[in-house]
Amino acid sequence: MTLKEKYQKEVIPKLKEKFKYSNNLLVPKVSKVVINVGFGRRVKDKDFIDNIEKTLIKISGQKPVFTKAKKSISSFKIREGMIIGAMVTLRGERMYHFLDKLINISFPRVRDFRGISEKSVDKQGNLTVGFKENTSFPEVKVDDINNIHGLEIIIDSNSKNTEEGLELFRFLGFPFKKEEIKK
Repeated sequence: MTLKEKYQKEVIPKLKEKFKYSNNLLVPKVSKVVINVGFGRRVKDKDFIDNIEKTLIKISGQKPVFTKAKKSISSFKIREGMIIGAMVTLRGERMYHFLDKLINISFPRVRDFRGISEKSVDKQGNLTVGFKENTSFPEVKVDDINNIHGLEIIIDSNSKNTEEGLELFRFLGFPFKKEEIKK
């Protein structure tokens, strides 16, 4: 069963029951996924930027958009209009395919992974997860990589608060940390 089918057949009824929604359209859903990479101090390294572009294409299946600096910051040696990062926005079928791969393949491949902190869900019900290495994605072969870099994944939902967003992600199968009982 795909993640989209799971959402429609299992998650919607559970959320309707828990939050007493009268209509399926009131139930929160995932609207988009943004994959973001900042270049950091390697802004001027052309090979590094090409490597990031190829990695994002492999991971997401679409070409990244390069982000530019909005203002100059002399201490970081950044000028206005300079390319400082790359991002990909996924929606629809590609988004559900990516989330399925993220939950079932990428999270288990992360070294010393104990679960996602509940604090990763913000007040609007969006989940933000950071990866220190891009090697946890199955499309990225360790032998082909020249530079290992981190990336950030933002999963945007249309839930109204943290509690709704947290339950949505739990029912979808995201691995959250088990709460330790304080004595």
